[in-house]
Amino acid sequence: FLELGLNPLKLLKNVWTNVGEFRKCLDFCKVPVAAYVMKHWKEDPFFGYQYLNGSNPQLIKQCQTIPAKFPVTNEMVSPFLGPNTTLQQELQKGNIFLVDYELLDGFPAHSIFGCQQYLEAPMCLLYVNPQDELIPIAIQIKQEPGPQNPIFLPSDSKYDWRLAKIWARHADTQIHQLVSHLLKTHLFAEVFSIATLRKLPNAHPIFKLLMPHLKFTLDINTAARNLLISDGGVFDQAFSTGGETKVQILQRALEQTTYSSLCLPEDLAFRKVEHLPRYYYRDDALKIWFAINRFVESIVDVYYQNDASIQKDSEIQDWVMEIFTEGFLARQSSGFPMAFQTKADLTKYLTMVIFTCSGRHAAVNTGQYDWGSWMPNNPSTMQKPPPSEKGKVSKLDIMCTLPGKKETAIVVATIYLLSKPSPIS
Repeated sequence: FLELGLNPLKLLKNVWTNVGEFRKCLDFCKVPVAAYVMKHWKEDPFFGYQYLNGSNPQLIKQCQTIPAKFPVTNEMVSPFLGPNTTLQQELQKGNIFLVDYELLDGFPAHSIFGCQQYLEAPMCLLYVNPQDELIPIAIQIKQEPGPQNPIFLPSDSKYDWRLAKIWARHADTQIHQLVSHLLKTHLFAEVFSIATLRKLPNAHPIFKLLMPHLKFTLDINTAARNLLISDGGVFDQAFSTGGETKVQILQRALEQTTYSSLCLPEDLAFRKVEHLPRYYYRDDALKIWFAINRFVESIVDVYYQNDASIQKDSEIQDWVMEIFTEGFLARQSSGFPMAFQTKADLTKYLTMVIFTCSGRHAAVNTGQYDWGSWMPNNPSTMQKPPPSEKGKVSKLDIMCTLPGKKETAIVVATIYLLSKPSPIS
């Protein structure tokens, strides 16, 4: 706290009176991205930009048909699409995108220090406008449509629309920390690490290839179990998904994980975002993926003469089978291989493992403090339920809904530490 300048004596009263009060607690000028977030977090283009290049850039997908559970009509959104076009035309052009936090649906929110918190599973519809900006055009805070669950629009009152976007950011924070970061990098890396230590002798070339990417995994994950996701840890103290809810979300997310979703080119194709403009995460991540792939291919070529030599390597076959059975619970629907038949199979799999531990992790970890230190952009919990009708939200309602001072301090200090570079040795 002291390193960040967070004075505990200033955090005794739990509710922020205004965002200016929070601005005085941290020196955002020291972190240019955080300063930019503080200045622009209310703006719709910046809200959309974060789905492309923020701390969780792996959720957005093209929308080809409006889901029945999200009954957005052309009349609702036509003012935001410009003249001479319709929602249906923009769907056909591939300019409409969707972020759906359905994974969170049905889970109870945690209570923090005896105070009930709130958790919802919003949906956000976004549009790529003629200026190549990705802008939100509709947000529904709950999954089930109905009169008590309005679809919020940019034309609504500024506080209605702002709070709807905050609910989307809150859901994104939960998915980012539990799924994109914890599960899909740290915990999957642990699966790969344990299988490597158990099934591959240290003289095996694949052991030597992988260990530089895995050697800190068990250490950092042990610390996470003790400090972050333990009973009474950071999640229980500051997140709406604390308590048993975090475990239930991880279970559901694991059940939905597929092998292709961890293979970057296939994931981008599945989400149909290959041509989404200004998606710099995609562009940079693909360069890293293919660089890793070329390197891995060269190593595999050195040690395996042909496909038959892969099939005869009992150690590498035991390794991939252990990952399938112990890590991914032998779910054939996941698409994770149980064996390698070709050199190409092994090369792709090793590329996925190394990318998970490097490029994927860097994308969701390193920028946490940059994007998340301005708390209204990264709310870890919500202290009031979402609005059930339009026109009732005030500035005070927003401040009373956002995380309190204690929760804010815990989260900001945590993501500051998590964003610091790991030691190299």
